[in-house]
Amino acid sequence: MSDTAATTNNSEETQVTSAIDALLSENDPKKMSYEEFRGAQFDHGLAWVYFDEGNGGLGVNPVLQRQVEVRLRDAGASPMKPAMFFMHLAAPTIHTHGSEESKDRFLRPMFTGEERWCQLFSEPGAGSDFAGLATRAIEDGDSWIVNGQKVWNTMAHLGDWGMLVTRTDPDMPKHRGMTYFAVDMKSPGVDVQPLRQITGEAEFNEVFLTDVQIPDSNRIGDVGDGWRVSLTTLMNERNAIGAGSGGGPPKAGSGPVAILTKMWRDSPESMRTSVTRDRIMRLYVRSEAQRLTNIRAGQNRRKGNPGPEMSIAKLAFAELNQDLLTAAVDMMGMAGQVDYDYTFRRPEDLSVDGSENGVQHGFLRVRANSIEGGTSEIMRNILGEQVLGLPGEPRIDKDIPWIEVPRS
Repeated sequence: MSDTAATTNNSEETQVTSAIDALLSENDPKKMSYEEFRGAQFDHGLAWVYFDEGNGGLGVNPVLQRQVEVRLRDAGASPMKPAMFFMHLAAPTIHTHGSEESKDRFLRPMFTGEERWCQLFSEPGAGSDFAGLATRAIEDGDSWIVNGQKVWNTMAHLGDWGMLVTRTDPDMPKHRGMTYFAVDMKSPGVDVQPLRQITGEAEFNEVFLTDVQIPDSNRIGDVGDGWRVSLTTLMNERNAIGAGSGGGPPKAGSGPVAILTKMWRDSPESMRTSVTRDRIMRLYVRSEAQRLTNIRAGQNRRKGNPGPEMSIAKLAFAELNQDLLTAAVDMMGMAGQVDYDYTFRRPEDLSVDGSENGVQHGFLRVRANSIEGGTSEIMRNILGEQVLGLPGEPRIDKDIPWIEVPRS
């Protein structure tokens, strides 16, 4: 490393340390509400340190965010509420593509949790082929009128705002006729309906939009640039899912693998077979390899949004979680088949692997990990084409107008 680079890094670290010191000298997280303290954190540039000054950041290397999280956790600050997960998607998108007015309007209340977000991307006829979406937005003076349907919208029943991608020019090829908006989920014409899952919960939703009026000031990015804006959201989603989105890097043996190791310790000696032990150890090694890989990727990440390499973490995360919880149910034997409550319920918080609610709930919940945030099949396509440089699959509809593309 050159002397200049080292000086710059030291200068940035000093800048972050000084901002943390100033924040904690003026604000005690143990005596303030969650929203109040996070508002102060934003104002000191410690929400997303790599964002611009005035937008919750300091314009420094994103790896320094870990220093913030550790210091604030040690000072007694509450961890981010799981239901705020979509902040990790919306904030970088708005910071990268939004107007100054959008940044001023949305970033601070998003970070404090006063306004929660959800994602309105997939449609009944455009899941894996996201660019094939049909939800239509028609310009009407200073506003847009939107009609369509979105599906698999996690926590949309709690959302104040939604990340919405629409079709604004059906005569353009499908990737070039899309536009991205922030939509007020309380707007007239927005109807959120539950989708009951195998767990019994309705964490997912389908959202119907009927003549919903969205002011042009809520447009994120240029008209017709929705595909590029959406990629920022998707890459950050895969980063958040694959690398974890809590406060700081996870400890060794934490997460779903901790369930297996505890079950092993608590099981009678007669149940501790060499086959089960080997299975647990293989899963432990995979879990540790993923944890360390994610830490290394975070340290190597430069200022800006993550790239396609995070599809590796997302794919590995999904498959590992499913294997971990399957092994846990197997260890339960026949007891794993009974005494699960399938009562319909609307969760008030987000659960990714579901393990905090028990082995059986976790086993059922992680079935979604290989679908949400991009299916595992799509992740393999991205890895093959964008990371390994392999030839892409034939796409005969890529350059023809969207309206001429056959649809079932």
